[in-house]
Amino acid sequence: MNVVPLMELLSDGSFHSGEILGAKLGISRAAIWKQIKTLRDLGVSVDAVTGKGYRIADGIQLLSKERILAGMYLGIAEALDGFEVHFSIGSTNSEAMDKASAQYSTYLVLAEHQSRGRGRRGRVWVSPFGHNLYLSLLWTFTVGVGELEGLSLVCALAVLRTLNKFSYKGMRVKWPNDVLFNGKKLAGILLEVNGDVSGPCKLVIGIGLNTYMPISAGGVIDQPFSDLRSVNGNVEDRNHIASVLVSELVVMIREFEVSGFKSFVTEWAVADAYHGLDIEVSSPRYSQVGICAGVDDSGRLLLDTAEGRKVVYGGEVMPSVRPLGAL
Repeated sequence: MNVVPLMELLSDGSFHSGEILGAKLGISRAAIWKQIKTLRDLGVSVDAVTGKGYRIADGIQLLSKERILAGMYLGIAEALDGFEVHFSIGSTNSEAMDKASAQYSTYLVLAEHQSRGRGRRGRVWVSPFGHNLYLSLLWTFTVGVGELEGLSLVCALAVLRTLNKFSYKGMRVKWPNDVLFNGKKLAGILLEVNGDVSGPCKLVIGIGLNTYMPISAGGVIDQPFSDLRSVNGNVEDRNHIASVLVSELVVMIREFEVSGFKSFVTEWAVADAYHGLDIEVSSPRYSQVGICAGVDDSGRLLLDTAEGRKVVYGGEVMPSVRPLGAL
């Protein structure tokens, strides 16, 4: 069932009668009702009022491949072997991984909705239709994955740079790859490797950015979260945000390929949400508490503990509820 034409008609936020919608689309009112149900199943809030018809109360801003390409920095579009915008997809990361297997070197995938969106450690990434950004960038590196330490931090900084170019201020970064607003998750990054990890490798960079999370969708999220509307009550054009985000991402990846993470250390330190604070770092194998001392030139976390400074390679960071040195 192709519901794109109906979505386009309803995107203006005005009421449209079932009769008029059916006439414009060449289908019956019953078929219109079935498509409305499909949109609701995707998480789209569609009002139905007797005598008025159907509407999406606040309207909806659909992604446009042409507008995204037009808004990219000079030379960025030419760096991509391909670019797709999907109405609904299982996972943008999975699609980008398929492109890697199909021998593409670079590829960009965006979607209005993900039915199987995922975050780090197998978590579900809640992906309601048309409100947030879900994108994945395939990039081929000439080195093995072992030499890409710090890249996830660079991706988080790319999100931060992007938002700072708009009207959004006050965001911070959380090691190793989250963007926060008022301590709540605004964006997350998932990196996945395709093929050989020891030689030249293909990496998929998945980014989920909450622009406006509907209450109905946010109710199933199992951690504190935020969205751009919460920052200043406004949501910029998602197409423009996507254009700048992809552009910043490519620019910073290219810098990372030349200089590694060391050229981003100061930028990370300025935006670090937990620098100088008591934190706990946990993984399936261990848990440590200490004071966050920033990151080193490779992007590894520095943790000052009762036993001295330690270098942390992986794990989840959260504010510590235990005093330093406590058992």
